[in-house]
Amino acid sequence: MTFFGTWVRFAGVAGMTSLALLSPPASAGTQVEERLAPSVVTVLSAAISDQPVPADYGNRTDLRPWMDEMSRRLAAKVIDGRTREEFLATVHYEATRAGLDPQLVLGVIQYESAFHKYAISGAGARGYMQVMPFWTSLIGSGDNHNLFHLRTNLRYGCVILRHYLDIEDGDVYRALGRYNGSLGRPEYPTGVMTAVNRNWQYAPLPAKLIPVSASLTVAR
Repeated sequence: MTFFGTWVRFAGVAGMTSLALLSPPASAGTQVEERLAPSVVTVLSAAISDQPVPADYGNRTDLRPWMDEMSRRLAAKVIDGRTREEFLATVHYEATRAGLDPQLVLGVIQYESAFHKYAISGAGARGYMQVMPFWTSLIGSGDNHNLFHLRTNLRYGCVILRHYLDIEDGDVYRALGRYNGSLGRPEYPTGVMTAVNRNWQYAPLPAKLIPVSASLTVAR
């Protein structure tokens, strides 16, 4: 069974039908600032270094079919075609750069902010991936790191989610719980993966992006 197939089984039909594309933003949970080892800070700081999306990235022959299909699905939410192109190219670039599946990142964005660039949660998380501001001081310079900026927000969000996947040895369920600050509770990881399965499935997850063992992860 594939990674996404496994999550379809866990989410169930009822869960799959409960989350529409225009679902409201979710809470950022109770995420708190971590104490990270200096070596971890160094690695994460290097990971968020700015590397702009290459020119014409979205027009690569191997990527264009994905861009066209995701653009079609997102059109009702992001009306302007050029904005949609930039958004999707950045999602794919930053997700792949962090070793994540872009479909998972789209699910996180849908569930966290409903694709609202300037979303702010009650806990103060910001932007598409609802990144808490303390991260800019923890692993960034703290200066000129505008979490409402598309590339900055996705870069931080993807690096943080990858960090949690590494901590959890590829356990996507638990990594999502950490990302949301709700580790041990089912609502957030189930909601994200329901969004992925309902709206963003595209192709089987490449083994190189998330360990194959993730496909065997069960809800806890």
